[in-house]
Amino acid sequence: MSDDHTTPGEPAAAAPVAEPLAPAARERRWLSRIPDEAALIVVLVGLMVFFSVKSEFFLTQDNITNVLSAVAVLGILACPATMLLISGQFDLSVASGVAFTSVLIGYGLSQGDATMTMVALVVLAGIAIGVANGFLVTLVGINSIITTLGTLAVLRGLAQLRTDGQSIGFDGFTQLGLDRPFLNAPWSVFIFLLVVVASSFVMRYTTFGRSLYAIGANPTAARLAGIQVRRVIFTAFVLSGLAIAVSGLIVASETGQASGNAALGLELSVVTAVVLGGASLAGGRGTILGTTLGVLILGVINNGLTLLSISTFWQDVTRGSLLILAVSFDQIRLRLTQSL
Repeated sequence: MSDDHTTPGEPAAAAPVAEPLAPAARERRWLSRIPDEAALIVVLVGLMVFFSVKSEFFLTQDNITNVLSAVAVLGILACPATMLLISGQFDLSVASGVAFTSVLIGYGLSQGDATMTMVALVVLAGIAIGVANGFLVTLVGINSIITTLGTLAVLRGLAQLRTDGQSIGFDGFTQLGLDRPFLNAPWSVFIFLLVVVASSFVMRYTTFGRSLYAIGANPTAARLAGIQVRRVIFTAFVLSGLAIAVSGLIVASETGQASGNAALGLELSVVTAVVLGGASLAGGRGTILGTTLGVLILGVINNGLTLLSISTFWQDVTRGSLLILAVSFDQIRLRLTQSL
């Protein structure tokens, strides 16, 4: 006996046809599929073309090297900051940490301590900063913004106390900041590129990187899936501390002096670069490539404004405006995604 419920001579019912998406919905879906990096590349190329037209000195090898040198420390700090933001965490103590570690090695060298001993001490100090932040966030349970705002004040104060608010000069440590081993570029540029490559590999091909995305998207689900949420976040803070140490060494090597005022406002640039690069404040979204493009955009803007003899105060205006725009676009993108 046939299971067909149609009567003889009656045509079979047609399969339901999916209702086509409205034009507005199709447009939102199309926009949501555009990679963040594509828009950033267009912006970066556009800025380079603009400044190349405005200044004959912009698109030269020496100036491009200057741009990369200027953003090296920012890029080194932004990579672990991206990892933290993807997991839903912040580290606002990076700038003060750089000042503290640069003062640590600068003061030691000014007192005649051995260079390698001080370098090792700075690395340990940077890791200790990361351990302290990670402990307070993951074990004590303090919000990461409050925690790192606290350590920001502590580290800046310690740096000022060590130098008594003055700059202390020292000699014999120029390798990282001033020596140019290849292509007329300093070591800081190559360290920056190495950090970018290593961070990209970690985020794309390791369990740790995938865990950061899972935690940022839904920490409860990540915990139920067997991910050690506290351990992963703690490790990300330690990596941020290690980046602080490396950055402090570079800053000390570049300037040849220890100052408690070093790296003022750098945390704003780090957050701007990461958010501009596509990392979401809600967590679970972001790439190292996007952050790198955000870093380069900031570097090109700062360099271009300088070449055009525009006041450096406009650089602060630009960074603040870019941060507001990046966060606004992030919120718009979240609404578009939720409406699909």
